Amino acid sequence: MALDARISADEIREHISQNPKMRARDLADQIGVGEAALLAAQGARRISAAPDDIMPALKACGPVMALTRNISAVHEKVGVYDNYHSGEHASMVLNEEIDLRIFSSHWVHGFAVTTETDNGPRHSIQVFDAAGDAIHKVFTRDGTDMAAFEAMMNTLATGDTSDTIDLGVRAPVEVAKGDADKADVLRTEWAKMTDTHQFMRLTSKLKMNRLGAYRIAGAPFVKPLAPIALNDALVTLGQQDTEIMLFVGNRGCIQIHSGPLNNIKPMGPWQNVMDPDFNLHLRADHVAEVWAVEKPTKRGPALSIEAFDAHGALILQMFGRRKESDKIDHTDAFRKVIDSLPALHPEEV
Repeated sequence: MALDARISADEIREHISQNPKMRARDLADQIGVGEAALLAAQGARRISAAPDDIMPALKACGPVMALTRNISAVHEKVGVYDNYHSGEHASMVLNEEIDLRIFSSHWVHGFAVTTETDNGPRHSIQVFDAAGDAIHKVFTRDGTDMAAFEAMMNTLATGDTSDTIDLGVRAPVEVAKGDADKADVLRTEWAKMTDTHQFMRLTSKLKMNRLGAYRIAGAPFVKPLAPIALNDALVTLGQQDTEIMLFVGNRGCIQIHSGPLNNIKPMGPWQNVMDPDFNLHLRADHVAEVWAVEKPTKRGPALSIEAFDAHGALILQMFGRRKESDKIDHTDAFRKVIDSLPALHPEEV
């Protein structure tokens, strides 16, 4: 959707007052602005959006809820922002609970937000990209050190009190890029991989992207699955208590859950995981393509289930979890789940 810079702060506030229960992302899309414009119009406190400022300060706050989303999936994880590593192009938070990959060039607009709820005020910090789309949000919990959280917000505050915000154009989703003439080269180089991180360098070298490569690679590297396979996988993994790694991301942040999926609860178009310290909210009706993917590594094949929407955007990835005591990059249980999933019939292609 194109963003409309002509909408005034007064008009945005009027839309908010008329739709008090609507989710911020949905309302922003409805009126044609970036979500950050809603916060600016409501006078939310501006803070630094730099990960190097935010992440070290969060550690002192104790347990909080980390939220990373894209248009089709929301990933929520409770934990402490410990073990932050800064990098020039990519940074990370790496611990058992909060596991993030951060691409700081997309962390542009920051806000400290207080929202009144039926259970009292809810405090958060929220970061958006240049177009005003959410990159990462952090919400307080009952166990959060609120004095440390308040001190952090004071330290991060920029003093900007404007109720408008200068937003750029939302970048379009990159469509699948493949080249059938390079299919043999892709397969040859794919078979030589020794680490999953080499895959993106390979596709970049061949001027492809992830989905484009999957569409031409063929067996034994990829297998197209029916769109319902993603939901089937979530349900089956939950029933079997199989540990996985589940990735949800956007241009600026990837958030990872490691562990089982236990409490699966569908609600309308949403399929949900509602575990005590991990929630996933998935728009199942957005799932257009699902792929079972196998990449060779030094420790054996890494298996994943990967889902895309109708525009070619990556919704999420799931991998069989490998513990240090294991010898390979997946569990037998995860492979068996993949083998049980419905394949995409030729007439569905």
